[in-house]
Amino acid sequence: MIPGRIKSQPTDSFRIYEIANRMEREGEDVIRFDVGRPSFDTPKPIKEATKKALDEGYVHYDDYRGFLELRRAIAKKLRIDNGIDADPDKEIITTTGSTHASFAAIMANIDEGEEVICFEPGYFPHINKVKFAGGRVRLVTLKESNSYQLEGRDLEEAVTPRTKMIILVNPHNPTGRVYSKQELSTLAEVAIRHDLLVLSDEAYEYIVYDGRRQISIASLQGMKDRTISVFAFTKTFAMDGWRMGYATANQEIIERMLQVTKVSTSHATVFTQKGAVIALEEGRKWIDDMLKEDLRRRDLTVRRLREIEGISCPVPEGAIYAFPNVKAYDHSSARLSEYLLDKVKVATGPGVEFGHSGEGHLRICYGAANYEQCVEGFDRLADALRTRRG
Repeated sequence: MIPGRIKSQPTDSFRIYEIANRMEREGEDVIRFDVGRPSFDTPKPIKEATKKALDEGYVHYDDYRGFLELRRAIAKKLRIDNGIDADPDKEIITTTGSTHASFAAIMANIDEGEEVICFEPGYFPHINKVKFAGGRVRLVTLKESNSYQLEGRDLEEAVTPRTKMIILVNPHNPTGRVYSKQELSTLAEVAIRHDLLVLSDEAYEYIVYDGRRQISIASLQGMKDRTISVFAFTKTFAMDGWRMGYATANQEIIERMLQVTKVSTSHATVFTQKGAVIALEEGRKWIDDMLKEDLRRRDLTVRRLREIEGISCPVPEGAIYAFPNVKAYDHSSARLSEYLLDKVKVATGPGVEFGHSGEGHLRICYGAANYEQCVEGFDRLADALRTRRG
């Protein structure tokens, strides 16, 4: 680790996570809204294919890029679902989760002192990756008053001669926004005008509601060769512990990323790649079932939060998070999260963890709890907040 580039002290959300884990180990009934993971089990056919791969001896080193069979399945999926034509031999790499894909993309493309534009509130690990690479972060605030829309003027003002990359998360964590084609086109125009790379994190690509459609920015005119698109099996197929992801970009960028992955993880775990093939080939029916349940939980979450006096909560358009404004109860989101965990054993994510503009908010991962747990969790939240305000 390079000293000074990343804060060494535990973050607020990590502290909540560790306390909640300890409480669970001690047998306490904690409702977990803090962790960004699906509550579903991995579909059985994916597990069976993985077990079969183990029995067949897929336990040794293999292709650094990932199995060709898997890369071909990814290429088919990218073409049909994302509008991206990618050569499986040259323009796709499998990784140990999308987290490692984005890490490799940043390490391979950002040099000391180069600037990367990130949006806030936003997914904070990307910021730490930029700092780890020696880059500098320029933050663009997504305004709550404007429904967290991406505004071209703010983005344009953030660009300097040192800017190298824009990082986009779509659907967005933590706000649940799904960016429109117009917003993405605005970002694309800025990237093309200033010759910038775009790192597009699309881990929640299938989790969109109310008839919306997630658009991959690489599918827009002029964007394929300047976009690194990263994807995960984590949320879509309830495979968060499997650590399977992938990225697509032009051949030159993929080759640079390979230099990072070779010396960090070598390649994705071989037997899990066999399960990933089945996920891509047969997974649509599971996605639809999971999405129906996520929608049910989303609607419950918004309704129950809005019933609590003083809380406002936008309707998430995608992903598995709500991002309610709780300033009526405490402007310090960390302090409020700690209170809720201590008072009623409900773990939430402090909004300040996602940037300065996230302060006074909580991130509620309704995807991490089943429906009955969500009902119980909001009962507890309502009681605790009623007491706190009174």
